[in-house]
Amino acid sequence: MSTPNRFAFFNGEIVPIEQARVSVMTNGLNYGTGCFEGIRAYWNAEEEQLLVFQLQAHMERLKRSCKILYMDIPYSVDELCQITLDLLRCEGFQEDTYIRPLVYKSDPAIAVQMNNLTDSFTLFALPFGQYIAGSAARVCVSSWRRIEDNVIPARAKPTGAYINTALAKTEALLNGYDEAIVLSADGQVSEASSANLFIVRNGTLITPPVTSDILEGITRQVVVELARTELSATVVERSIDRTELYLADEVFFCGTGVEVKPIIEIDRRPVGNGVIGPISARLVQHYSDIVRGRNARYRHWCTVV
Repeated sequence: MSTPNRFAFFNGEIVPIEQARVSVMTNGLNYGTGCFEGIRAYWNAEEEQLLVFQLQAHMERLKRSCKILYMDIPYSVDELCQITLDLLRCEGFQEDTYIRPLVYKSDPAIAVQMNNLTDSFTLFALPFGQYIAGSAARVCVSSWRRIEDNVIPARAKPTGAYINTALAKTEALLNGYDEAIVLSADGQVSEASSANLFIVRNGTLITPPVTSDILEGITRQVVVELARTELSATVVERSIDRTELYLADEVFFCGTGVEVKPIIEIDRRPVGNGVIGPISARLVQHYSDIVRGRNARYRHWCTVV
């Protein structure tokens, strides 16, 4: 972090970050009763502008998460977007930034429930670089399975569910990998610990469907559109067997945090020739240009701060 963050939106106003505090008795802290979003903003040095990528889509997904989790906040999607821009203007970042909106049960209550508790909203931002260092990743298939929709719905981005993510990621790091791929309860490929996944076989991009206990990724949908429009590639959503990972020509992650990250090794096996493949490389370049506002065709995905 090159510049510390100074503010947060808390209890209905922008306050110094030191004032954005909760009690140790807060229900959301004790039980993980909350949901969140991860949003990126990118610094365009030529324009000297900070651009928030897919801001409205992220706030729409936050509202959907609240619906699943018996939560509500007194802000519309447009108001949430404006709060985000107001905070970023206060911060004045001139570098790539990560934005964290969070809805949580704020009562100091020992209560294992979602109803009859107060919902609060907070938002902060901080400078943020690469989630996985380097141009490509070496990963493993985790021994931890992805939580099922009927257990804890991954598409709702619940805060408490990310212990599943943390366990998979920690296992991967301790074993010398950059990231983990998790399987669903039925043994099919689901996603990374906190990113969606694509494989490429014979020029076709394949990704698990939204019914495979994955997050309905915003970047995932961006990649689908770019693959079809910019690469004229076929994209198929279907179940993926674990062994298909080892036979794929290319594999890559995508997500707000990880962006588009090629994978060159899985479980000590090289992916394809063990180097970044041509489709992954083109998607990385397209994505980088788009999020920094350098592609006019997709400029509407970026909100100027």
